[in-house]
Parts: sequence; C-alpha cells; structure tokens
Amino acid sequence: MKKYKVADLFCGAGGLSLGFHNAGFDVVFATDNDAESLETYSRNLGHHAHAMDLSKGSPKAIASRIKKMVGDVDILVGGPPCQGFSIQRRGSADDPRNHLLLRHVQIGLALNAKVILIENVPTILGARGEIQLSEALDSLSAASYSVTAKILHAADYRVPQLRRRAFVVAFRKDYEPSFAFRSADLDSESYVTVRQALTGLPTPPEDFSPHPEIANHQIRKISAVNIERLSHVPEGGGRLDIPEELRLPCHRKDNGHRHLDVYGRMSWEKPAPTITAMFDNFTRGRFGHPTENRNITNREGARLQTFPDSYVFYGNQKSVARQIGNAVPPKLSEAVARSILDHLTNGIRGRKNVSKHVELGVKCVEGQIASEELSSVA
Repeated sequence: MKKYKVADLFCGAGGLSLGFHNAGFDVVFATDNDAESLETYSRNLGHHAHAMDLSKGSPKAIASRIKKMVGDVDILVGGPPCQGFSIQRRGSADDPRNHLLLRHVQIGLALNAKVILIENVPTILGARGEIQLSEALDSLSAASYSVTAKILHAADYRVPQLRRRAFVVAFRKDYEPSFAFRSADLDSESYVTVRQALTGLPTPPEDFSPHPEIANHQIRKISAVNIERLSHVPEGGGRLDIPEELRLPCHRKDNGHRHLDVYGRMSWEKPAPTITAMFDNFTRGRFGHPTENRNITNREGARLQTFPDSYVFYGNQKSVARQIGNAVPPKLSEAVARSILDHLTNGIRGRKNVSKHVELGVKCVEGQIASEELSSVA
C-alpha cells in the first residue's frame, strides 16, 4: 500500500505526527519555532523537524523550501496557535497569531497537497474564528477543495480525557467531497478512566527528584499552604471543599468567582478534565492527584494524553507540561488519520462506492456546533 507523505506545521512535541505515523503515514517534514518542542520531537520521531517562523516569508517560498527538502507532500497537517480563538483569551481579539491559520492553508495550497488538515479549539468554528476561518475556506473553495469540519470528543476515541477539539479537513478536487470522520470507538459509559490510564505507574519520589526509571515522572514543588489546601479536597472535589479561611480572597463567599475546578482533584473512575498547558499546577484546574497531596506529574499527564511511556519530553518541568498540554492526543490524531486514509483509498472521484456528496461552507460548518459544546470547553 502507498505510504502517503505528511508535513506537520506547528508540530510542537509531535502529537499529530505520532498519530499519523501510527496510522501508517510517512511523516517526512515537521516544523515549529520552539526549541524545546523540536528537541522532544526530533528525539522521539526523527530528525525531519526544522526550526521555522511561519509568520515570515511568503507561503509559496515556504512551500518551495519544504519541497526542496522532502519532495512532494500528500498531506499537510497542523494546529496553528489557538490562543486567539480560545474562550480563555485575554486581550485584543485581533491576536496576530490568528493569521497563521490562513497561512497554514496557503502553504498547503502552494504544496498542492491532496489533503489539508487544521486542528484547533472548538471555538474556531464559532464567532471567535469566523473571520479567519472564512478567509481560509474561501481560499480552499477557490482552489476547488471540499471541506468537512467537526468537533471531536477525545474520550470517544479511547483518550482518558474530556477534551473537545475542532478538525477541519479539506480534500483536493480529485477526491469526492464525501469525507466523514470515523465513528466513535466508545460511548460515555465505557470511557477510559484516570485509574485505567495511570495503572502501573509508581508513586514518584517524595524528595522531588526524577524517578530513576520513568522519564518525566517527578513531583513539582508546591507551598506548604497549598498542600494543606489540597489535603481538604476529596477525590473529584474542588476549591469549595477548602475551608474558607484557607481560600484565596477571590475564592471566598459572595465574590462571584465561578472557576470551581481550581484547586481540584481528578476522579479515579472518570476521564481526566482537559489537560491544558498548565496541568502541572492544581491551582489552575482539576489537576490534583485523585488521592495523594500533589499535582499529577508530567508523565501522568502524558499518559492522559495517550503518549507512550517511551516518549520522552525535554526541557524543564514547566516547558514539558506546556508541550504535553498543547499536544493533540496521539490516539485522537490516529483516529482522524485513519479517517483520512480511508478516503484517500476509497474516495477518488469516479469510484462507485463513494457515498452521497456533502459540501460544507462556513455557515454549514458553524451550524454543526451545539451551544452546550461551546459553553463546556475549558
């Protein structure tokens, strides 16, 4: 079987690439502008990752550079920076990083890729991403690409985590516009739990030293008062379980503070909450160990993201947490990759076994988003 060649822009630590690799694709090129992410990527996935600032240079020049290094590319994938589209965004709505979404598409068009994939936060399909996504879809439409977009729940695809992400997949005109994402592997009654994900991991050394055999399995130092706060929180609990005199002033009565997950613990028998770039700090979410008075370790976070224990992350503890939290869970990436492979194999125009055509424009894409999905995104 033909091995399709993949280029991964904004590759980070390699979650998308690992998923595509596991699905049988040949990932031949990757790029990011973060040195520690690139080191992690290269040491785990190979030395085809390069440092590039994709905000500089024309899309055609960037595509030409990629072609000179690896030849033709079949699939361009990537998760352009999401901060400007997130509901947690602070500051101006016109985040300059938002424009990298269109550049990603323009690079894919310059490569004449068979498939262009965008991964991002769900709110990119709503009002926060409307301008940039409309520009990207207009460019794809002008080049006769068909587009399908959907919010996928990572837990549906064996990821032990309640994480929703938007995927936009564009196929070149020589493929039927009938692409569909694979059906869920699991229903909510059979989701993988925190206990199942962390089974077999020993307690990390209590003296904050690295575990001698398991990479990235090290307790982060926290203050005595935060240890005391966490000691009052039961499994699955949050800041409301902390005695009022121990809470931060902004967490006390009648202050209107709504973030109930902060200072929280995970539940053994449920999937984890969304693993963010700051999951190593339980003051920023429900990232406390279910029963021990500590944050979960980076290795535990990596397991909840479905990275194998053999996948080693490089950098200081905070950098590693950011790399893990920003990554696409490899099992979710693999599910999307297998969906794409199915259509590359069976969706060539003119074949009789292709299902009814479905074209999605901006309005149709946005219409797929249920309000409760957007409101529940952390």
